[in-house]
Amino acid sequence: MKPARFIVLAIALVAGALAAYLASSSTDSGAPPPPQVAQLPTIEVLVAKTDIGLGQTVGPNELQWQTWTQSSASGNFIRRPDRPEAITQITGSIARQPFIAGEPIREQKLVRADGSGFMAAILPSGKRAISTEISAETGAGGFILPNDRVDVILTKREKPPANSEAQTDTISSQAILTNIRVLAIDQAPKEKEGQNAVLGKTATLELTPGEVELLSASRQSGTLSLALRSIADNEKKNVVAENNTSNLVTVYRGATTTEVLNCKPACGRK
Repeated sequence: MKPARFIVLAIALVAGALAAYLASSSTDSGAPPPPQVAQLPTIEVLVAKTDIGLGQTVGPNELQWQTWTQSSASGNFIRRPDRPEAITQITGSIARQPFIAGEPIREQKLVRADGSGFMAAILPSGKRAISTEISAETGAGGFILPNDRVDVILTKREKPPANSEAQTDTISSQAILTNIRVLAIDQAPKEKEGQNAVLGKTATLELTPGEVELLSASRQSGTLSLALRSIADNEKKNVVAENNTSNLVTVYRGATTTEVLNCKPACGRK
C-alpha cells in the first residue's frame, strides 16, 4: 500500500475518534433539557353538541362534555365536577333561546318541561301573547312561520248611511299594526325541520298591552289578515290608537289613500 493511502486512513481514524470524544463529553456535561410548556388546569364543561333551535326539546344527543381551561370556564357554565349528572338533568328541557354547536349550556336559556309555560318564558318583559284566527287567505297562504314579522290588516264592510244615495257597501282596509313578531302558528313555536310552510288556524302574536287592546277591538269590526314582511325590512312604523266612546279611530304614519278615505274627520295625520 502506498504511503499516501496510509496517511489518509490515519487522518480519518483520528477525526472519527475526536468526534466520538466530543459527543460523549457533551452528553456527560449535564446540559439542561429543553424547557417544558406549563400545563394549565382544565375542567369539563357541558356544551351543545349540535345547533339547538328556539323551542327545541333538548335530548342527550344534543349535549356533550368538552374540556376547557379552568380560567375560561365561567361560573354560569355547567361543570362536570359540580354536576356529573347534568346531561340527564338537562334532557327534556326546552330552549327559550337558540344555541350554536360548541356553545356552553346555560340554564338561563332553558325552560324546564315541568316548570312555567314555554310561551310565558320566551316573552320579553312588557310583552303579551295573543292569538288570532287565520286561514290560507288571511295568513299569506301558509307561508308565515314562527319568528316572521307581519303587518295586521283590518278589512271591514260598512253600509251606506240611511240618507246617502249610495246603494252599495263600502269596503276598506288599513294596517292597524306593523312589524309584529309571530310567536307560533297553532301550537308550533318553531319551524319544523324541512318544512317550508305551516298552514294553521291560529297565529300567536307578540304585542304590547296597548296593541292587544287595539287588536281585540278591531277583531269585532271586521276581518283581520296577516301580511308577511320582508326579512330585510326592519323599520317599524309607529301605530297610535285613539278610542272614543262611539268608535275606534286609528292614527298611524304612512297612511295610504284608502286609509285616508276611511279615516274620520277627527283623525289626525302624522
